[in-house]
Amino acid sequence: MSARDGDGWIQCACGNKHWGLNGAAGILLVRGTQILLQHRAPWVHNGDTWGIPGGARDSHESVLEAAIREAKEETGIDPVHLTPIQTFSDDHGSWCYDTVIAHASDDLVAHELNDESHEVRWVEIEKVEELTLHPSFEKSWPTLKGLVQAL
Repeated sequence: MSARDGDGWIQCACGNKHWGLNGAAGILLVRGTQILLQHRAPWVHNGDTWGIPGGARDSHESVLEAAIREAKEETGIDPVHLTPIQTFSDDHGSWCYDTVIAHASDDLVAHELNDESHEVRWVEIEKVEELTLHPSFEKSWPTLKGLVQAL
């Protein structure tokens, strides 16, 4: 296993601090009219909000590798049950969050795997806005929703 070199904060050109020295990646799993969301524990950055599994990208990882690793660490998914479709990049110039949109088969099972999560849940796409969303996910959600609905 390679060393984890992506953990850390970076001061972004947008004026905010972001987690991930090499950027970050997450996975938006789609199954029919639902997506998988993670309820973040109160103690983590932007805690007690809903978002997708994801985190810091290590320098040796592709976007897909980082997104899948983070999802496995946080939700225990088996990547054999997902099919990547496309990637959306929230590019800030000096920092980027890449969201891999993937289809999840009916066999994919997810659960909270560590203390970073309160819960993971399949949520109807039309009900996502009813939750308290992670600020960055909330900003990207209208674009992501459009991409998901076009699938």
